[in-house]
Amino acid sequence: MKKQLFLIALLILPLCLKAQEEELGTAVQQQLGSARELVRKSGAGVYTGFSGGMMLHIGYMFSDDPRKIFSNAGLGNEEYVKNLPKDGVSLGLGGTLRVHLLNHIHVGAEGGMSIMPLRGHGNIRIGYGGALCDGYLSLGKTRPLLGLSLGGGVMKRLYLPENPYTYVPEGTTDTTVYNASYTQTPFFYLDPYIGIEIDLNSHMALLLRIDYMLPFGRSGSTLTDLKNGVNWGNFMTPTGPRLYVGIMFGKF
Repeated sequence: MKKQLFLIALLILPLCLKAQEEELGTAVQQQLGSARELVRKSGAGVYTGFSGGMMLHIGYMFSDDPRKIFSNAGLGNEEYVKNLPKDGVSLGLGGTLRVHLLNHIHVGAEGGMSIMPLRGHGNIRIGYGGALCDGYLSLGKTRPLLGLSLGGGVMKRLYLPENPYTYVPEGTTDTTVYNASYTQTPFFYLDPYIGIEIDLNSHMALLLRIDYMLPFGRSGSTLTDLKNGVNWGNFMTPTGPRLYVGIMFGKF
């Protein structure tokens, strides 16, 4: 009898072990599935969308001295330079691409171009590009935002005198006739901005933004032949506020 019970136990034991192994495997798989879901939800919580689009802007740029605007050789005498424009309206366009994080942060890149006509005396073109980061709040279909972009660019100045200007350096017989002058100055910039986005639908939003670019370039200018030099410091002009209007596309 004992021998028969022992044989029955030997037959039942593998079945019990197999059932326990299957139950343990199911529990492990459930735990792994829960861990994967937690990671997936955590990742979705960090990355919440993306967007990008084009923006048009209009602004007002100014300087405290025309010599900083027309930093070109052959400008003419002091009285003539004083009457040159030192402010004006700027127009331009740009584009941006952003990733949304934590449903409160935009991180991305942008670039653009602004042109400032100088009332028949030429123009100033500013090309720039860099990285951006801003924080925003979701209030229904609107998102107010506050941020900063930084990067680099080039300021190009084209000067067209009313009449060709003949320049003879003192103590020489060399004669130079200026009928146009063109210079390029690279710069680094900081660009604080504030704005608001308004959802038009689930994949499109209207963006309104105001910024004030702060360009920093060479500490001094050797491009002017005026007797009184211009001390630029590190801050370059012209500059001023700009209003952007654009359409953003993406997943909001």
